[in-house]
Amino acid sequence: MSKNRVVTDSMGELEVPEDASYGAQTQRAINNFPVSGLTMPRDFLHALGLVKQACARANHEIEALDIERYEAISKVCDEVIDGGLDAQFPVDVFQTGSGTSTNMNANEVIAFIASRESAIEVHPNDHVNMSQSSNDVIPTCIHVSASIACEERLLPALKHLAKVLDARAGELQNVVTTGRTHLMDAMPVTLGQEIAGWQAQIHSGMDRIKRALPEMKRLAIGGTAVGTGINAPEAFGQRVSDALKNKTGIDFSISDNRFESMSSQDAAVALSGQLKTVAVSLMKIANDLRWMNSGPLAGIGEIALPALQPGSSIMPGKVNPVIPESVAMVCAQVIGNDAAITIAGQSGNFQLNVMLPLVAYNLLQSIKLLSSVSRLLADKAVAGFTVNQKNIDNALSKNPILVTALNRVIGYELGAKIAKTAYAENRSVIDVASEMTDLTEEELKRLLAPENLTKGGVLE
Repeated sequence: MSKNRVVTDSMGELEVPEDASYGAQTQRAINNFPVSGLTMPRDFLHALGLVKQACARANHEIEALDIERYEAISKVCDEVIDGGLDAQFPVDVFQTGSGTSTNMNANEVIAFIASRESAIEVHPNDHVNMSQSSNDVIPTCIHVSASIACEERLLPALKHLAKVLDARAGELQNVVTTGRTHLMDAMPVTLGQEIAGWQAQIHSGMDRIKRALPEMKRLAIGGTAVGTGINAPEAFGQRVSDALKNKTGIDFSISDNRFESMSSQDAAVALSGQLKTVAVSLMKIANDLRWMNSGPLAGIGEIALPALQPGSSIMPGKVNPVIPESVAMVCAQVIGNDAAITIAGQSGNFQLNVMLPLVAYNLLQSIKLLSSVSRLLADKAVAGFTVNQKNIDNALSKNPILVTALNRVIGYELGAKIAKTAYAENRSVIDVASEMTDLTEEELKRLLAPENLTKGGVLE
């Protein structure tokens, strides 16, 4: 059996594992919240280490914390930042709504290791948590972690996807295929035009995220318990944001109104909404690819996605569009996360939102998932699919909707008759039109040339 040691807090004595660096408040949270087994994400702990280190630096700069304790705290924070102490953060996500248990978990771990390694007393509340409250630390960490994750992972991943889409759009700009609306045959488009539309969706998603980030870079730190900044020197918040800016290269600043930043999670809700929009875009692209790849004989079969793994445990030779399927599942998760974050955002009761850990977990999960699948979609689906030109040409030549190009010459009613006849007799529009109109073969070929129909405008 593992050995325990006795620790105390304001509520009395408690046993914690001997090899644990946390203390009584963390252990109480472990005992109180055996809910999911989910713990705070690595990105959040990274930000928590950054914030605690910046707070220690600010306290030292305003001469509230001596150099020895500042250096001891900062050294342990480096370990938190780098992930070396993740095992010491076992508190469940579904804990107290303020995230106080996670904040105290950090305070206890940092104080315990700093005291042990520096041979001076470092107190979790008096020193590590100096000038702070869980109520401003946790919202600050949500903003810091999400900003870093978007800047360093999500936006670069989306940029990579857009670049790959742009390359494929260029390669396939002259490949004319049947357009589809309502999943039914429509006027021709090029594959390049289709893919350029996807690329525009991704660029628009990136722009929306960029517009949401400035609010995320404004921090609640310095508001302490309720937003008034009680027990925090006036310059504290600004010094913390400056330290974070210098450390990360991201333009963090203090919130214009800490009451807003602590009582609401509106900025996180807004960012989550933009992540949801990116998820919607990715799901559209993934489903288009699945339809285009469908078959190979009984589906559309315009393209063939890279064959990555066997598709069935019973049907030999079956290969499935696994990357688009993975993308679609991620998108569903992100859309669900946004719903949870939206509900959490409504839970700002008076001076504090009380679903902060949920916001942190879901927001960071959405960013991580979208970052990962954007690169998978680019590299394992878009970059490598091949075009089935024979299938495309066969469907295009019999597309009765091509008759739309004759509307201005022969009128809608006659065009409809030609289309219905071509479809019923499984013949090309040009053959039927040559019988039912006075247009010459040369005129019909010019008016019905699929490549010309992809350029828009009026054909004369």
